[in-house]
Amino acid sequence: MDEDKVKSVISKIRPALQRDGGDIKFVSTDGETVKIRLTGACAGCPLATITLKSTVERIIKQEIPQVKKVVAV
Repeated sequence: MDEDKVKSVISKIRPALQRDGGDIKFVSTDGETVKIRLTGACAGCPLATITLKSTVERIIKQEIPQVKKVVAV
């Protein structure tokens, strides 16, 4: 999987999270899984899991079909 492509997609997602005081960082890829870290207001937020699945994972999978799962670490 192309890490630069993953980072590019994450950079498109970042402004939406930053508007709410959070941020997203690319950690690594492992097979068909992308590992990210939610920081700032997103870290520990009760809605972080929903944000991860409904926004981050959906957009990454839409842009990069090889991705099967996105996990926060």
